Amino acid sequence: MKKFVLISLLLVVVLMFNGCFMTKPDIVETAINDGNFTTLVTALTEAGLVETLQGAGPYTVFAPDDDAFDKIDPTTLAAIIADVPTLTKILLFHVVSGKYLAADVVALTELTSVEGSTLAIVVNGSVTIDQATITGTDIECSNGVIHVIDTVMIPPTVTL
Repeated sequence: MKKFVLISLLLVVVLMFNGCFMTKPDIVETAINDGNFTTLVTALTEAGLVETLQGAGPYTVFAPDDDAFDKIDPTTLAAIIADVPTLTKILLFHVVSGKYLAADVVALTELTSVEGSTLAIVVNGSVTIDQATITGTDIECSNGVIHVIDTVMIPPTVTL
């Protein structure tokens, strides 16, 4: 009986320590696991940005879901994905250095994207960033946070 109790206690301790050391997935893993960012993950892969967004960060990603990408004409989307420099600019326009939770975002009027352009934030019933509505917030990751948006944002440095 003592052996059973000892083994049970040991198992509980091991499980507790395992839980303590488990980390949240990174931004890319979170996007993959979510299942609503398949086009974004494909674009990140094509642009060679997967390793960047798996890095230490922290990053805030305003992530267009698959419905946002579906708003783009398929021919135009294919052309964007094939043009890696343009794709990279568009994707980096959705990324901000630092971790900004929803409470932080609504207190600001702008953020600067990793691409270098300013993202205007407007709070008026809903929250928009560069005219994309934020539809989901605070998906925390090991290296930052994801906020879901309903539109693919195009930086002013890109002409389609």
